[in-house]
Amino acid sequence: MPDEFDDAGNAMTPGQSMTSGSEPEDDVRASLHQATADILTRSRATPPTAPDQRSGAVDLEAVTDPVTGRQSTGGKSGASCWDSALRLLGVRARSASEMRNRLLRKDFDPDEVDDVMRRLHDLDLLDDSAFADEWVRSRHTHSAKGRGALRRELRDKGVATETVERSLEQIDDEAERDRAAELLDRKLGRGDRAQVPDDPRERDKQLRRLVAMLVRRGYAPSLAMELVRDRLSHPAHD
Repeated sequence: MPDEFDDAGNAMTPGQSMTSGSEPEDDVRASLHQATADILTRSRATPPTAPDQRSGAVDLEAVTDPVTGRQSTGGKSGASCWDSALRLLGVRARSASEMRNRLLRKDFDPDEVDDVMRRLHDLDLLDDSAFADEWVRSRHTHSAKGRGALRRELRDKGVATETVERSLEQIDDEAERDRAAELLDRKLGRGDRAQVPDDPRERDKQLRRLVAMLVRRGYAPSLAMELVRDRLSHPAHD
């Protein structure tokens, strides 16, 4: 699995974090891997349903969930709700709210979605606290996102405010400042390579652009202004 999130948060994640639950962590991971392998095997082995000769529509009769034995509506894709949930987790970790919304958008019955959500929680495959911690570490390290942007992203994914704030505590002021300075150096260049205009008007434009860039990445305006002013005043700074 990729080891970081991309800017959309959909493709680049480190390994999914799981906390201890009703089963040992190794057993939980093995169960997930085996279930996912079974899904792919069934997908390759099952021929497509023949179209209804009268209407031309594909018959989407309920299918039996191999884990629970209950019938699933099959959703838009024809896969069971459980299969769909595992496939989503195979792409990247999800918050509970994000998972529920994705399953409902696939037209699964709400009661069936609730059952799957309970099973995912019981197996520690959904854990908003672990998800938020991993999101913050990855996005801050690999995408240079500041605390403001990380807070917005996690709230958009339905993570509770107290969980978000607790996860953000792992980034202290010094780490936030260092990450913003590194991002600024990559944008501006260092030492002799620093692109700082001599014209005061052009330098002022550059200052506004760089401050806006840092603020968009989630850094506080006051920190952004301080760093950019210092950098433009000392272009040969190492």
